[in-house]
Order: sequence, then C-alpha cells, then structure tokens
Amino acid sequence: MEGAVRNLVAKRVLNCMCGAFSDKWFDVSQRCGKAAEALQVPWGSPIRAEQIDARLATGRFDALTVIHNETSTGVMSPLAEIAALKAKYPDVMFIVDCVSSLTAVKVEFDALGIDVVLAGTQKAFALPPGLTVFTCSPAARAKAATAPDRGYYFDFTEFEKNAEQHMTPSTPSIGHVYALASKLEDIFAEGLEARFARHQQLAEATRAWAAGHGFTRFPDAGFESRTLTCVNNGAKPGGRVIDVPKFQKLVKDRGFLIDGGYGKIKGTTFRISNMGDETAATMQTLYAAMDEALRAL
Repeated sequence: MEGAVRNLVAKRVLNCMCGAFSDKWFDVSQRCGKAAEALQVPWGSPIRAEQIDARLATGRFDALTVIHNETSTGVMSPLAEIAALKAKYPDVMFIVDCVSSLTAVKVEFDALGIDVVLAGTQKAFALPPGLTVFTCSPAARAKAATAPDRGYYFDFTEFEKNAEQHMTPSTPSIGHVYALASKLEDIFAEGLEARFARHQQLAEATRAWAAGHGFTRFPDAGFESRTLTCVNNGAKPGGRVIDVPKFQKLVKDRGFLIDGGYGKIKGTTFRISNMGDETAATMQTLYAAMDEALRAL
C-alpha cells in the first residue's frame, strides 16, 4: 500500500474509504507526505463508480486507491464498475487492494485495465502472513520511473529490474516463496473457475446459516463479500443480538476461532471466514460448533 502511493502519486491521491483497511490507506498516504483526499462512505456500504467519477472530474487527482473486498466489514465493492472509469481518466493511476479476494474471486487485471493489484498471502491464498504479491501495468511502471522519492524497498522500478533476473531487491522470505509455489499448484489443480464457484457457494451457505438463526448481514444488500460474512449484531437495525465475546469463547471452546468484529464495529458485528482452503465439509463442522455455542448462550 505504501509502495503504491510512493511510486504513483505525484499530484494528489483519492483514497476510497469504506472500512478499517481502506481507511488506513488514507493514513498511509498522509504519512508518506502525499496530498490525499478521502472519499468516505458509511461502514457497510460499498464504493460506487459515480462517487469516484464526481471526484476525478475535478482534475485534482493522478491516483486513486480502492479496496476490492473490505475485510473489516465484509463489503465487496463493484470492481468492474469502478475500473470502467479508467477509460475516462487514463492518466489517473487505479490502485486496487485485493487482499481478501484474490484467488477466490475472478479479478481480470488486463481486461479491467487497472494499474496495480496487490494482495497479502494470509487471506484467500491460505498461507501464513508475511508475503505480498502485486502486479503493475506498463503505465504504472513508466510513471514510477519518474517518481523522485519512491524509496528503495518498495521501488517498483527496482522490483522490475530484479524480476528480469529472477531476483528481488532484498532477501525475501524463502519459506513463503516455496509455500506460494506449492499453493499455486493446488489452486491450478482445483481449477480457477471451480475455486471461484466454491467460494461463492460457501459464502451463500454462511449467509443462510446467519439468516436461519435470525441474524441480518452488516453489508448493504448485493455487496456482500464472497470470502467472509460480516454478521450484524446491532450495528444496524433489525435482527438478532447476542453477547459476541461470550459467543466467541463458546465457539473457541469447540475448537474454532471466529472474529468478534473489527475496529469501531467490534461486538456489534462478528465475522465468519469461508476463504482459502475451506470446503463444504469444514464449514459444516464450524456451523455445528456455532449452533452448539448459540444454544449454550
């Protein structure tokens, strides 16, 4: 996130904010000394193309940042709709964080025409944290080469020069690299379309579990994540309300960890992941544990 800002923001960056992690990008931009402006929507709502269009039309920006799948709120913003604006603003760098969607949801980088996609391996790749994967468009690489203060460790030009020699600018975590190679073999053996479909099916099953127990969803309807479900527990009107910390403990006692809400919606939501290596069988064991925990509340 910091590298993208340092390499590609020369004038002003529009940080699209809909949750804790997209909000963080605004903070990162400011700490890097960049002129940054927030496009803030309520947590639980997606970023929409018309909101971005209205800001980019001012001509003040040469970059924007978007998180495709906001992990803190379980909201998936419509990436194709947003990316379509690139044709209207070809000189604006479109930077997208796909940290909890890449490998679980189809993200066609070339077809979308965006400039940077980045992700960590600790979410849908189902690997330990500590490695970032990213790709840049030719336009992004050309612009990065003109940036005077892009640093060294996150320098896109330095990465490109090293990549041509199958190297990295600094010593990488070799264990992660081998793990990623192994995981990619698993992903391609499953098949991308099958993997995308599996995540969609598991997300729908988790939503059905929540609805079956009287809960509502935190995200706006139609913009729910396909890799995790953010369950409403009083953050928005309607639906069942429980003691989330107690529920978490009861679930943990049964061998599972779920999240009790992130940041300012801690306790008023809880999150259930279905990403990475989860299957219908593994999720069913989780649902059973949560059923028992709810009965024990």
